[in-house]
Amino acid sequence: MSSVLVTGASRGIGRAVAAELAARGHRVIATARDPETLAGLPVDQRLRLDVTDQDTVDLAVRRAGEIDVLISNAGATVRAPLESVPPAEVERLFRLNTLGALRVAQAVLPAMRRRGAGRLVFVSSVQGRLVLPLTGPYAASKWALEALAETLALETAGFGVKVSIVQPGAVSSGGAERAKVFLAEDDPYLPLQETLAGLRGETVTPQDVAAAVARTVEEPDPPLRVPVGPPAERLLRARKQAPEDRPFLPAGTGRQPGGAVDPPKC
Repeated sequence: MSSVLVTGASRGIGRAVAAELAARGHRVIATARDPETLAGLPVDQRLRLDVTDQDTVDLAVRRAGEIDVLISNAGATVRAPLESVPPAEVERLFRLNTLGALRVAQAVLPAMRRRGAGRLVFVSSVQGRLVLPLTGPYAASKWALEALAETLALETAGFGVKVSIVQPGAVSSGGAERAKVFLAEDDPYLPLQETLAGLRGETVTPQDVAAAVARTVEEPDPPLRVPVGPPAERLLRARKQAPEDRPFLPAGTGRQPGGAVDPPKC
């Protein structure tokens, strides 16, 4: 069995991943900014790790010992129109969702490279390949994450390191509900809230995502991208088939069943 370090394991997808991998017999090192939030997880170690803080990353990786697999899961989202989203919030998302993932990958890669084996599994989103109204900063951070992950796949393949990107759609983890919202009561972009609500549609559970992550960890030759569940598969297939000369919105907008469409009216 593998030794697996999981970031953002305090709740939601990360917690489900840690529990699933531990149940399958893997040695799991669960990490979070506050290790007290990891209480009750049946894992080998519970460590403090803030992906935006290099010192905590370095210390956690040292304490973890040999790491065969990194599950890079820590992340957050925000809801706001790009016209008015505070730039500091965009920076925060990139520090957490993108640079944080790279920071931890850089910490574990040297040992993997020297051993000639290792796995990097990045928890992304369907929004790593498409965009939705009012979540542009999140999508941008995930598009950037996927670019970094695909580059790592090319750069590290010769050293025996395998990289995968897990892409769930809407997840019933509470993450969307916890998102910071920057919309005033009289905000002209409020009608887009209804569009966004309609696009969530069918959800998968954190346990569904955890099972997909575990299968990816245990598969001898995993794919680069792993959509989670039929909704994600349909969305990504529609995005791939849509023309590139107009904005893409998935089905559920009340306009047409996916594909290139005119932007929604506010």
